[in-house]
Amino acid sequence: MIRKFFRFALLASLFFAGCSGGAEELFETAQFEELQKNRPHAIQLYREIVEKHPKSPYAVTAKERLAELEKEK
Repeated sequence: MIRKFFRFALLASLFFAGCSGGAEELFETAQFEELQKNRPHAIQLYREIVEKHPKSPYAVTAKERLAELEKEK
């Protein structure tokens, strides 16, 4: 129940803050998903950062996290 509340709160805050789907927002959400043990969604978000924002400073860390998460499979 608490997990759902935090997920809703995060999504609502991103929506109301005018989330543009930028690399920073995606990265923060991916980190949140990792903390929630939702590896598939975290992987999806990290891949999205790498594909849509390859020149972002977040892309480097996203690639590192992807490699680590895919190793754990």
